Amino acid sequence: MDQKNLLVAIVLSIAVLFVFDFFVASPQREQLREQELATQQAQQPADPSQPTAGDAPQVPGLSDGEALPGVLAGQERAAAVAGPRLQVETPTLRGSIALTGARIDDLILTQYRETLDENSPNIVLFSPLGAPNAYGADFGWVSSDQNIVLPSGDTVWQANEATLTPETPVTLSWENGQGIRFEQTISVDDQYLFTVVQRVVNQSQESIDLIPYGRIARIGQPEILGFFILHEGLLGVFNGTLEEVDYDDVVDEPGGVIEQNTTGGWIGITDKYWMSALVPDQTSTVKGRFVYTLTGAGPRYQSDFVYGVESLAPGSNIETTSRLFAGAKVVEVIDGYEEAYGITGFDRAIDWGWLYFLTKPIFDALHWLHGIVGNFGVAILVLTVGIKLVFFPLANKSYKAMARMRALQPKVMKLRERFGEDKQKLNQEMMALYKKEKVNPLAGCLPIIIQIPVFFALYKVLFVTIEMRHAPFFGWIQDLSAQDPTSILNLFGLLPYTVPDLGIFNIISIGIWPILMGLSMWFQQFLNPQPPDPIQARIFQLMPILFTFFLATFPAGLVIYWTWNNTLSILQQVVIMKRQGVPIGRNPAPTSGSQGSSSGSQSKT
Repeated sequence: MDQKNLLVAIVLSIAVLFVFDFFVASPQREQLREQELATQQAQQPADPSQPTAGDAPQVPGLSDGEALPGVLAGQERAAAVAGPRLQVETPTLRGSIALTGARIDDLILTQYRETLDENSPNIVLFSPLGAPNAYGADFGWVSSDQNIVLPSGDTVWQANEATLTPETPVTLSWENGQGIRFEQTISVDDQYLFTVVQRVVNQSQESIDLIPYGRIARIGQPEILGFFILHEGLLGVFNGTLEEVDYDDVVDEPGGVIEQNTTGGWIGITDKYWMSALVPDQTSTVKGRFVYTLTGAGPRYQSDFVYGVESLAPGSNIETTSRLFAGAKVVEVIDGYEEAYGITGFDRAIDWGWLYFLTKPIFDALHWLHGIVGNFGVAILVLTVGIKLVFFPLANKSYKAMARMRALQPKVMKLRERFGEDKQKLNQEMMALYKKEKVNPLAGCLPIIIQIPVFFALYKVLFVTIEMRHAPFFGWIQDLSAQDPTSILNLFGLLPYTVPDLGIFNIISIGIWPILMGLSMWFQQFLNPQPPDPIQARIFQLMPILFTFFLATFPAGLVIYWTWNNTLSILQQVVIMKRQGVPIGRNPAPTSGSQGSSSGSQSKT
């Protein structure tokens, strides 16, 4: 077996995956999404009814295409924030809670902006009904007894305070005129967690049965990246197992409902960096559901849970405590909530992927190094050195084998010239040569094989963690999670115009760091044994060019890692080659005639 076959298969497989997703899968997903939305608009709107114990709660205040009273569909967000409201002010959140419906539907993340521009708007997470992209959460009760008047989306609650802060919890209260008092005591911490204590006081003469619930709903499908390594949509942890449901999946589900009972865990809706999640009491068994409904205002996606039936005797009261996470998926914050409140699997809210055992430790290492060096880009460089040290013995052995393989190249070329088209005899002689010289032809592949999972794990960390968003390096790299902003199309800023977003053709807008990466990859190949086979030799000559284009749109932090890793590998390889007495320089590739008999064209060695 030629020593390069395995490596060629690995590299080409990776290249094919990226090319397929970029040029085929992504456009297909976008086309399917547009077709589904067109189909949805052609259907008749659903007729949501008052929720019952057997029917999941519907979005408060929304009925057959109508928004809240006094708010027109499609109106600007500022106009939709109308009616009596409870203000929310924390170090990380700004917004309000609608007293009509007790809906948490107006939240802005004060520590994050849409772009690097310090004057760009803050990230809007929740928006009221009637505003574009309405999105919010609420808590309430349902009952199988239709005679009990329950709070609804039109209920106006009374608040004992004007503003909710981390220091000032607020109690909302409402009496139904039947001797039953409903209360919600809402508190919020200095990050993104709301705690809601639902309390019912039965002052009537009858026993009642109630079912507490929590729900999150958003109107319209948000714009998503649609990339295969990132989940955006509905998700939750049920009985310790993470369930990820795409928007399209719940649409295709019969009845538009996916449900599962669970003890512990959580349920919600996630974007790349932001999430809202309901956390029921971790000792109670609840039914969690993902729900799709087509309304006049657009498709509605909902995550909700219901507790079991609570019986309330006359003169007694009951309490249920649930929580709502609404904010940025900061790893330290998410992990802190999981530990503090015993929330099963809450750390899986961040899409670490199936390489969790690598992605999470790599992030933890980067976060720790960032605390020391103060720059995530520098932390990546330091971590790369650490990874190289960990794998140094194995990589050292591989590079030694590659150096010895390089020394054998003249003998291998002579064998090819001698046996020509007799492939079977050629392979036998080559294996005999490798055995005699005690060289493993596959050993040189180990550095690449080792590097692949680390590469993907680091890619995942850079792609999904908010800590990398807008994290600067040096010079023109001000966001390690975005592609290099320089472009060969304007001579890296020398020409007086900005290169526009070219969509799928952004790969031709190559920046400085991808070019440096390509050069480092080319020089590393220059040190490796030249494949005897001309076709393989041409493939390897093209690899640096292809990967320069492939990585042009990748996060700059990943390209910096790859370039730095190549540089360290080159230094290590040069030292080993000098110690092995192997000349630094590439053996010429065989000519096409070298595959024939010895009477054909000769290749110089």
